[in-house]
Amino acid sequence: MTTKNNMQRGFTLIELMITVAILGIIASIALPSYFEHVKRTARTEAITSLLDAANRQEQFFVDNREYTNDLANIGVTTPTEHGFYTIEVEVDNDAGTFSFTATPVAGPPLKDDDCKTFVIDDAGLKTATPKANSAMCWGK
Repeated sequence: MTTKNNMQRGFTLIELMITVAILGIIASIALPSYFEHVKRTARTEAITSLLDAANRQEQFFVDNREYTNDLANIGVTTPTEHGFYTIEVEVDNDAGTFSFTATPVAGPPLKDDDCKTFVIDDAGLKTATPKANSAMCWGK
């Protein structure tokens, strides 16, 4: 006489449903944090590029006694390293002022409603749009 082993192997529907529910909860917590991290990283690219451009503009002024409208003269490339922002400069040599603006063109910054554009001027004033979030955008 032979005996059959009728034990089945596998997962029940309840076990699978519990697993899917747990994964859903974990994803609902982790994804917003991840997207916020990606936005902050993109903001850092804009901030770093603007600070570098302002420093180079000041050095150009020391060497030439005027500011330049040509980003190539100070070695600033646009778009930025990862292509998220373009950098523009406005110069008024009569007033002795300049301002750099980083405007989003691609990637995560386009979905960043808190910090759209970043601006730094010759006085070191750092602003962002919308204006209410400037300090937060610059990491203050």
